[in-house]
Amino acid sequence: MVKHVVWATVFALAAAMVQSTLLTRLAVYRAVPDLVLGIIVYMAYTHGTMAGQLTGFFSGLVLDFLSAAPLGLNALIRTMIGATAGLMKGTFFLDSLFLPMALCAGATLLKALLLAGLHLLFTHGVPTYLLKEPTLWVELVGTSISAPLLFAFLKLFKNLLVDRRKSS
Repeated sequence: MVKHVVWATVFALAAAMVQSTLLTRLAVYRAVPDLVLGIIVYMAYTHGTMAGQLTGFFSGLVLDFLSAAPLGLNALIRTMIGATAGLMKGTFFLDSLFLPMALCAGATLLKALLLAGLHLLFTHGVPTYLLKEPTLWVELVGTSISAPLLFAFLKLFKNLLVDRRKSS
């Protein structure tokens, strides 16, 4: 499992770079699809809670170092999302379209809820989404639409991200 988490973190680093460079040029209302969140959801759904937590934590640290967010904020949020998504392991058949979209949409909403809760505790230190502004909703749609493509891309690297004993 360690190998899978390390490779998922490498993919998350690459996705974070794509998000912060290429996708920001295509941003609508300053919202871009959260590809790193999709990688966390993929790992959590294929490996379970522990892999989801570890992938969420390490990819969150990567995002913390790449962004202006308080150190540990992304790590905390994404660890909790990885743990929650890991609870879904084996619950549903992983189709190629609807389940990735639903899982990533749910993870985006959970991220918004967790940020809102932390914003209540740390008003000036934690940014949050405003429901009256379209940023959250554009990000939700973008992340959901990109999820099937991201999951299909990650399946190409099944030997790095999924245990062979579990994939057969």
